[in-house]
Amino acid sequence: MPHRTLTLPALALLLATAAQAQTEYYRHSVFDNSLERDFYYYSFAQATAPSSLEGKSGRLPVDSVHSLSPPNALRIHWQSMPGGGWDAEVHLNNFRNRSPGLTGRTLYFWIYSSTAISAGDLPNLMLSQAREGLQVATFPGSFTAPEPLGRFIGDLPADTWVEVRVPMAPLHSASVYPFILEQLQSVVFLQGRADGAEHTLLVDQVHVGDEPSSAAKSLVPPPVRVTAKGYERHVVLEWGADAGHVEPAAHYVIYRSQDGGAYLPIGIQVPGVHRFVDWLGRTGATASYRVAAADWSNRTSAPSSPATASTRAMSDDELLTMLQEAAFHYYWEGADSSSGMAHENIPGDDRIVATGASGFGIMALLAGVDRGFITRVQGLERLTKIVNFLGAADRYHGAWSHYMNGATGHTMAVFGMLDDGGDLVETAFLMQGLLTARQYFNGTSPAERSLYDRITRLWESVEWDWYRDATQQQAFIYWHWSPKWGFQIHHPLIGFNEVHVVYLLAIASPTHGVPASTYYSGWASQAPSAQSYREGWSGSTDGNHYGNGKSYFGIPLDVGVGTGGPLFFAHYSYIGVDPRQLHDKFTSSYFQNFRNMALINRAYCISNPKHQLGYGADAWGLTASDGPSDYVPHAPDDAHDTGTLTPTGALASFPYTPKESMAAFKHYYRDLGVELWDIYGPRDAYNPGSNWVSPIYMGLNQAPIVAMVENYRTGLLWRTFMSNAEMSIMLEKLDAASR
Repeated sequence: MPHRTLTLPALALLLATAAQAQTEYYRHSVFDNSLERDFYYYSFAQATAPSSLEGKSGRLPVDSVHSLSPPNALRIHWQSMPGGGWDAEVHLNNFRNRSPGLTGRTLYFWIYSSTAISAGDLPNLMLSQAREGLQVATFPGSFTAPEPLGRFIGDLPADTWVEVRVPMAPLHSASVYPFILEQLQSVVFLQGRADGAEHTLLVDQVHVGDEPSSAAKSLVPPPVRVTAKGYERHVVLEWGADAGHVEPAAHYVIYRSQDGGAYLPIGIQVPGVHRFVDWLGRTGATASYRVAAADWSNRTSAPSSPATASTRAMSDDELLTMLQEAAFHYYWEGADSSSGMAHENIPGDDRIVATGASGFGIMALLAGVDRGFITRVQGLERLTKIVNFLGAADRYHGAWSHYMNGATGHTMAVFGMLDDGGDLVETAFLMQGLLTARQYFNGTSPAERSLYDRITRLWESVEWDWYRDATQQQAFIYWHWSPKWGFQIHHPLIGFNEVHVVYLLAIASPTHGVPASTYYSGWASQAPSAQSYREGWSGSTDGNHYGNGKSYFGIPLDVGVGTGGPLFFAHYSYIGVDPRQLHDKFTSSYFQNFRNMALINRAYCISNPKHQLGYGADAWGLTASDGPSDYVPHAPDDAHDTGTLTPTGALASFPYTPKESMAAFKHYYRDLGVELWDIYGPRDAYNPGSNWVSPIYMGLNQAPIVAMVENYRTGLLWRTFMSNAEMSIMLEKLDAASR
């Protein structure tokens, strides 16, 4: 049957605001492009002799010469022989907080071949609710019976992109369970007729949807106000987005012209995002750009007016500003439109805002104001929006939950039914940012005085003492409390890890404070339960008494479990708290302790005992992030070293290791930028051994880059946070308790 050019309902997209556009996009998209240049990580390729299928590391290769949505398409190159078989699987990328269901009853994708292929020689097609070799032995796994691809399009002409339209409801399940359309996980191409010939098929823009309404026939309008700005090796494009802007496009297409040549498509951007990075890879390069909007049928608007930029050599100081500005944008235009709070990750679920990441983001915003990325008025307006939201949001004895709905302020129990109340750790991270903002916006204008007073009320209403749990001996502060479950999670806060700031703020609180002695009975506890806790998560007895006192790679570590743990331990609590002013019974200088922790982390990566690819003197910084399989608190030890490097580990360590962090930064940018550098700076993580690049940015990881680089350069956030009068009192109390 002939193919048809019918796809997603444009009406749904017309109703979506920019803030909702990404969620809407990923409820339909299965594949658009591969971040990896050689193969698509979220795929699977295998063959049984005498048939053959081209694969790279067991995955499908990509083609960068021909694509429908640039810069690449999937390539399926096969030879079907009698007695053999092959299957090429395209998997859904289930990144963090992606909506669990797809929307639509029809599968669409586009195919291309440089030579004509008859309908009978095209592959078969199956759909599955599972992945990785169709391992569906347990409920609810299911898969459909094979269908000849030629049934849906007939003969495939040469040199023509053809849209394939597959109604999914009529497909029959070949499993013991029914096939559920919304739970599609894999689109599988497999051997059909064994004709013995070699064929190559390119596949692009795999998505699901419904028939469009008759009102969705008009072309989408072109983007407006396109600008281009050149940096050392890349150019950043931006285009306009008015308040309440409707996103009618399925995606944007970016075109580049160099040396007066034709404008060629180089990439796409998803709706809701109006930034694009073009990696030119060298200084002294000039390029002109146009941007067009496209619908799901690949009809494009007229191109925008051109914008031109050139790359140029940059000093180290300019490079640091570039780094801060890029990561800052995650918290500026990437923030939730209703609340101003930071999203947990981008892309992700547009509803979810993260309390702790928002605290870090506030300090990134302050650095942005001070650097002139935005004006002081703009910063004040954003902070006012955030405080308005927080004042009306759900609270539990003054503490906010880990995640909230950015539109309503209601708790979102992302981590399960017990996680429906207050999270004191995330609240502490948030309050660290708010108290820094209180001192930064401490002017005489009515707006700044109002913000100061309202942050003070939020600060003074957090009941740190409540979270000691009055039913216990109150030696510890506890992480969670819920009006429904009480202290059932019952997770005591025991160091050393990322939550130091909870005890410091609890001691500092003028209204609901805890005794300074709690620092030693809880955070630095010597109780058997605390020793067991430290050994349990670290797998080491080193540092199980909080103090460590051993050396690793010739570098001493006063405080820390094992070899120090992931580097976010040295970042999260000290974006505002100045570790140069912090000491206790176990170390005379937390700053020096964290410098040594970072140096140990780097030395481990140089030694590289597990022989991971890509590690070295300029590729280090093991810390928490997603990896190819799951979230891992990556650390310099056997159990937590999976080969994944997270740029924020080295980059947020700039105050401690400026020379070593700069070397890592230049490596990430200059050597790996073609894959790692994107709209919010360095991508969240990468794993060279798996040839995997993170598809997301995380709110917890970009802000520490902005803030800690600023602390290295000017000390702004340390100085501003520590100017709170309560912090001086806290340090005095801690000194007295340490005697």
